[in-house]
Amino acid sequence: MSEQAVRRATTGQWVGRIAGPVAAALIYGIPSGLHTLPGLDHRPAAAAAVAAWMALWWFTEAVPMAWTAVLPVALFPLLGVFDTDNVAVAVGRATLPFLDPYIFLFMGGMALGAGMEQWGLHRRIALLIMRAVGTGPERLLFGMLAATAAVSLWISNTATAVMMVPIGMALLSQLRAAEGRPLEHFGAALMLAVAYGSNIGGIGTKIGSPTNSVFAGVVSRRLGTDVGFVEYMVAALPFVLIFLPLTWAVLWRWARRDKMGPGQGGDVIDRELAQLGPLSRGERTVGLVFFVAALLWIFGDPLRQVLAGPVAHAFNGFKLGGKHYEAMVAMVGALTLLVLGRLSVAALRRVPWDTLLLLGGGFALAAGIEASGLASWMTSRLSGLESLPVLVQHGVVASATILLSAIASNTATTNVMLNVLPASRPLLAVSTFAASCDFALPAGTPPNAIVFGSGVVRLPVMMRVGVLLDLLAAAVLTVYGATWVQWVLP
Repeated sequence: MSEQAVRRATTGQWVGRIAGPVAAALIYGIPSGLHTLPGLDHRPAAAAAVAAWMALWWFTEAVPMAWTAVLPVALFPLLGVFDTDNVAVAVGRATLPFLDPYIFLFMGGMALGAGMEQWGLHRRIALLIMRAVGTGPERLLFGMLAATAAVSLWISNTATAVMMVPIGMALLSQLRAAEGRPLEHFGAALMLAVAYGSNIGGIGTKIGSPTNSVFAGVVSRRLGTDVGFVEYMVAALPFVLIFLPLTWAVLWRWARRDKMGPGQGGDVIDRELAQLGPLSRGERTVGLVFFVAALLWIFGDPLRQVLAGPVAHAFNGFKLGGKHYEAMVAMVGALTLLVLGRLSVAALRRVPWDTLLLLGGGFALAAGIEASGLASWMTSRLSGLESLPVLVQHGVVASATILLSAIASNTATTNVMLNVLPASRPLLAVSTFAASCDFALPAGTPPNAIVFGSGVVRLPVMMRVGVLLDLLAAAVLTVYGATWVQWVLP
């Protein structure tokens, strides 16, 4: 990065550092309708002030995003957001969301993913999928997209992109040598398949992306209902299956301009698989533990009913809710790998643990907005949105979220959008899916940035292909949300 770019980034961060507290002071200090709500005193204004501060710092990345997430711990008790004069109680209510079961679900999921990465199981799965799809140019492109998405369902989209970029570069190098030309169009499409497959695949399960855990946690706090593992997959996975072929069609439209001959990528895939060798004992163990965890998540409801009685008896009437059960499965799976020596400390160090603070901050913000009365006030102000036709509602939410995700990280976008939208499960779900659907800019998602950093994809190409996919995603999510999501997540 050039010195000028560093200076611009630093200037933007300083603007955010100043704008955040200034905006909070203006919202909190200037009398408005938020200060005069019956029986609520200043609390809605205080929550709005903190929300504005956090949003500005998240969008500008003025400080590390995980540290922005802990602002509620300091500011909610200080500003009296909660209806209590006891400081200790207020601090407790501000920090409790950081111990939400969904955070432990994502923690365990990341640890299981780290186990797969440590033993290379995710790489083997991706290569086998690509070999099964075929090695013709169009098949190779779809194989890269599908394999990346399949892995991203279960491990973080960032880790998936980091793994798949070298495979894509090796394939491209062999294809260039065979064709004797740069293959600029196909090369860009192949690498974009890594970014877009990571983004789209991460939508499909609750542990695929932090945004999905944000959705589950916010729904739990705002609506008092849990979204089960299978319930989430039923809502999200069909979109993944619909949008992957559409993404391939857009990418192939760009890639076919190189008019390539028969596929030459099979040798690279076979060589990569040969380097992995036979399935190791570590891969077998990690695969078995992950498979059992997935089964326990998928068949969680009947198993939870069986366990409910013994758990209540052992823990003095404790009710084993869906989110507690899912978190328990994730943590037991991770601990099993640790005990069996299949998950090392070095592998755990590579996991982005600060994501857990980011999730907790979003949950704490949701708790403050709800407890202060700000949520009710925003719902009344946004009631016009819910009076619109369902198709229009989902179109507005999907488009606004995709636009916002272009300038801010998808997790920050989700944390903000899910706390200001009406408390409707379908709308919150569509916003969550849309946050992972910015394809046009490197800053939109980490996989976009990783692929752009490879040097194969130029910014004008990413924008040209990505804008078309952004528009397509908004259109598909509009119809998908108003039909399927509205039906399965009423």
